[in-house]
Amino acid sequence: MRLTRRERLEARPADVYAVLTDQAFQESKCEATTDGGAHEVEVTESGAGHRVRTSRRMSAAGLPDVARSFVGETLTIVEVYDWGAPGPDGGRQALVDLHIQGAPLTLKGTLRLEPDGDGSIELLDADLKANVPFVGGKVEKAAAGPIGAAIDTELRLLRERVGS
Repeated sequence: MRLTRRERLEARPADVYAVLTDQAFQESKCEATTDGGAHEVEVTESGAGHRVRTSRRMSAAGLPDVARSFVGETLTIVEVYDWGAPGPDGGRQALVDLHIQGAPLTLKGTLRLEPDGDGSIELLDADLKANVPFVGGKVEKAAAGPIGAAIDTELRLLRERVGS
């Protein structure tokens, strides 16, 4: 299942990138998307970019039975963004790799920050894949909602930080 999002932000790519690679922002994002559940955040420099890795433990209560059969009562989401160097226009791109431990569900793609006048455009282009015979589509559809909600929460927090 293809997931794409295009969001306009009232801050330049360098300012958005600075927030996205800030340890405190990532902590806030994890706290907001796990209802206070256990989480870990690791932000490290990687060449001319950064690697942002989060791990969040969440309740599986809202998932359909078929999905809970893989993860149990809780699930651990591991999310990694490998950011590259800025381009000549100041834009950046990250490789996105999200997976749920113990479940055959992944989200892989790119997140780009592109300049747009005095602001920027954040573009997510990713594939959500559940490698489950016969019910993979149902699992993908079930996961798309919570993933979309987590993205909405992150965007709300990002806009609060960059003034959008």
